[in-house]
Amino acid sequence: MRETSPTARALRTLDILQSRPGCTADELGERLGVSERAARRYVAILREAGIPVESVRGPYGGYRLGRGLRLPPLVFSATEALGLVMAVLDGRHAAADNDDPVGSALGKIIRALPRNVGGQAATMREHARAVPDRWSRPDPVLTSALVEAVAAQRQVRIGYRSAAGHSHAFEVDPWSVVVRYGRWYLLCFAHHADAVRTYRIDRVTAVGDGTRTFEAPEGLDPVAVLEENLASGWAHEARVVIHAPMADVAPYLRPTMGRLEALDEQRCVVTGSTSNPQMYAGEWLAGLPFEITVEGGPELRAAVAEVAARMARAAAP
Repeated sequence: MRETSPTARALRTLDILQSRPGCTADELGERLGVSERAARRYVAILREAGIPVESVRGPYGGYRLGRGLRLPPLVFSATEALGLVMAVLDGRHAAADNDDPVGSALGKIIRALPRNVGGQAATMREHARAVPDRWSRPDPVLTSALVEAVAAQRQVRIGYRSAAGHSHAFEVDPWSVVVRYGRWYLLCFAHHADAVRTYRIDRVTAVGDGTRTFEAPEGLDPVAVLEENLASGWAHEARVVIHAPMADVAPYLRPTMGRLEALDEQRCVVTGSTSNPQMYAGEWLAGLPFEITVEGGPELRAAVAEVAARMARAAAP
């Protein structure tokens, strides 16, 4: 096990005092994994380096950083820096490109790091490769405008391009911006539909300022409402009876499949809708380890029959 250097522990002490002013020597030692005496020594190292660390006596005393202290904007360890680069590339493969806004920001962070740490991060960014994004990313400017409207509880007029390529514009009360499995959604009350709606932010083409304000529903759970909303309003009906107790089925059910209700002690039913019966049948229903009966709609029954026939052919001699 490699021993941590005094300089590294002194920097860690500085980091702790930034986030926890009033930390005592005993608390510092516990967080650093050293004795109280050693913790005092690292405070002394900081003072010798010209960093004002004040001692406050009394029941609410401890160490605090002096006023007017100007610290470097970024103090990352190599592990923190590489972890940051990995997380950014994992979530957005285009961040390897300086022309990408996230890539440009990542480049600035790397250039601000000490040479030995920044060099490792730059090498990882240059040579790591990620699978291209599965779907398009939302525009950062439009997304920021929506987030600001959510925070201000201000109505906005959005431009929207549907999956079929049709363009619309309408007023909404933006309740929340929700990120679900890498896709960004706007949960809102749409005035033209007089109903709660969910819109993909990568399809939003414009965000116009509104003058009206609104109040979001009290106790709103954006994730739960989004999941429920994603399971309704699609073109094809889905009603599936599952021959198992509701408690056994619930862990296997995706919220976007629909609403789950008990029929009796040994059966339950999921009711929803889908825009893609083939996916609903082949990915979702096929993965349930229970006997099922598809009662509706006709498109879903046809998709289930097609999946069953294809599986039967695959198992034939």
